[in-house]
Amino acid sequence: MKPKNCLIFGASGQIGRNLIRGLTKKNLKVTAVTRNFHQKGYVLKTQGNPGYLDIIETSIFNLEKIEELIKKADVCINLVGILFEKGPNNFNNIHEKFPSIIAELCQKYRISKFIHLSALGIENAVNSKYASSKLRGEIAVRKKFKDAIILKPSIVYSVDDNFTTMLMSLLNLSPIFPLYYGGKTKFMPLHCIDLCNLILDLIENNINDANNKTIEVVGPEELTFKQIIEKLLKLIEKKRLFVPVPIFIANVMATFFQILPKPLITKDQIKLLYYHNVPSGKYKTNFDIGKNFELNFEIEVEKYCYTWKETGEYAKKKY
Repeated sequence: MKPKNCLIFGASGQIGRNLIRGLTKKNLKVTAVTRNFHQKGYVLKTQGNPGYLDIIETSIFNLEKIEELIKKADVCINLVGILFEKGPNNFNNIHEKFPSIIAELCQKYRISKFIHLSALGIENAVNSKYASSKLRGEIAVRKKFKDAIILKPSIVYSVDDNFTTMLMSLLNLSPIFPLYYGGKTKFMPLHCIDLCNLILDLIENNINDANNKTIEVVGPEELTFKQIIEKLLKLIEKKRLFVPVPIFIANVMATFFQILPKPLITKDQIKLLYYHNVPSGKYKTNFDIGKNFELNFEIEVEKYCYTWKETGEYAKKKY
């Protein structure tokens, strides 16, 4: 039976906004949860077809409200995640405790489908707090809701991301660019639309034998971090000098950067950059289940990179 109400936690991020559009186009009712209605609600309101979107403001620590929302849902999707810690929004609370709580509630109220977004390449990154918390979250979800679908994407990019847009902004600020670990870390970036289409298919049962599965989600190209930077430089028509940075110097720099309200990089992220972000071979990938993503990284970023070119809005400095 087609689900009637899809509940999304973490709805205001790039994946959530695109997913809302896709779900409501299919006439599925969406309840989007955000912690700040006045800051995020005005954007979310524009994403869904009229009458198919409810926006709820609540903290993920408000267990009574969360239980009330899950009780009414057919499908629950957890997109909540952080890249750095700030106050109560620490890795343990966000990546481990919260998924465990909603997985237990989904089991209690017999939710037909629970989709949990984790991350690719976290099994080996044992010295990263981010990766370890994500992995413990996966384990907790599987324990509390054995039929949960756990998606482990590589880097997700789009015009709304915090990856390509941040990198292009940094490339505009300085004539040099630091390379950690020689820029050899491998990624398989995927477009946000591809990931959202996969989630839509999973919800609509178009993919057989998807329950009780962990799926590694990747794009069609394997690129090193240096290759990604080179492609971005080409697109924004800039030239920069690559400077290999010893890790002890990188950690000193990160100590200062992570004090900022929105850190450029943290010491934990430097640890994470050591590990490749490619399929482990332990789980099926989207290609194994017939989702052969074809969107090309360079072609797709070219569609929105103009803002960082010489005459673009964010090209504040010239070198």
